[in-house]
Amino acid sequence: MIEFIPLKHYYAVYMYSCLAIVLFSIIHTWVLKMDDRKNIAYINVVGVLILTLFIFYIGLRPVSGRYFTDMRTYANHFNYYAAGGELLMEKDVVFHFFMKTCSSFLSINVFFLLCAFLYIFPMYKISKAFFKDYWYYCFLMFIVSFSFWSYAVNGIRNGIATSIFLWGISYQENKVKMAVLLLLSTLFHKSMLLPIFAYVISMLYNNPKFYLLCWLSAIPLSIALGGVWESLFTALGFGGDRLGGYLSSGGGQGSPGFRFDFLFYSSFAVFAGWYFIFRKKFKDNIYNLLFNTYLITNAFWILVIRAHFSNRFAYLSWFMMAIVIVYPLLKEVLFKRQHVKLGNIYFVYFSFTFFMWSIYYSDLFGS
Repeated sequence: MIEFIPLKHYYAVYMYSCLAIVLFSIIHTWVLKMDDRKNIAYINVVGVLILTLFIFYIGLRPVSGRYFTDMRTYANHFNYYAAGGELLMEKDVVFHFFMKTCSSFLSINVFFLLCAFLYIFPMYKISKAFFKDYWYYCFLMFIVSFSFWSYAVNGIRNGIATSIFLWGISYQENKVKMAVLLLLSTLFHKSMLLPIFAYVISMLYNNPKFYLLCWLSAIPLSIALGGVWESLFTALGFGGDRLGGYLSSGGGQGSPGFRFDFLFYSSFAVFAGWYFIFRKKFKDNIYNLLFNTYLITNAFWILVIRAHFSNRFAYLSWFMMAIVIVYPLLKEVLFKRQHVKLGNIYFVYFSFTFFMWSIYYSDLFGS
């Protein structure tokens, strides 16, 4: 365990580390061109270093329910299995089987380290698969995303499931591997059926303009009809008992209301996709699939935005945001001084993460 950092400062250390990495990367974009050999050598070495350090920093954190919320629940389940307990759940049984298996030969600290690896390493895999030598830029966007920390230390099972999904769609030339990994992601967390459904629909009808109009339509429909959508999706049995409970509890007393701040954050990827596809005429079938999948899953969240824990539905699109924003810039030259433009995007994207932490979360954790 990494115990030399007080738990109340654990999140802050991550945030200030990301701030330093982002600022240093921005300065680097001013000094070297993107395709300079020195730059490529630098980002590959630094990228591997950051990948390794973040896996160990997150994976070897002390067990805490106060600062990492659901981590204590996972730890209790692990200890139960280590003592010889039977499987606790019929749903998402693969994750519990995975936990029970690990409990037979791993310590709890190594288990959480393995979870951190399964969460972070697939982000490297998809970045490397799509962008080769320039993988660092996409990977950096993943780790400075607003939702990254929460699903590394709290919603662990959901985070791993979304990362396995990313790993799956990195196999564009091997549909069998893709299908196996997408299926595995649903067995870790049933909610992954939504992004898988969205991805399959996009493969059948790959039209960004249509899905963009659907996303835009979801905003007034959600504002006008309020809790109707939560009731409708609950009646349809979406998401099983647990997620259905989140839906059915929305729209009433204590409802978080319409989250304009989260909608603003979601719009980053929507604006990026619109700008690259329709203004810059960027043509790439894979990018269209990624953008369409994001639009469909995010539109669903907008419809149920008033539900309690609606951030869990938002994450079903947010985990793709980083790659949707940077993909065209790593595939094609679209601007003069594109390397500098990339640095500016880091700054804006991470600014929201840092702002939300400093306003909403730093006091909560005493950082």
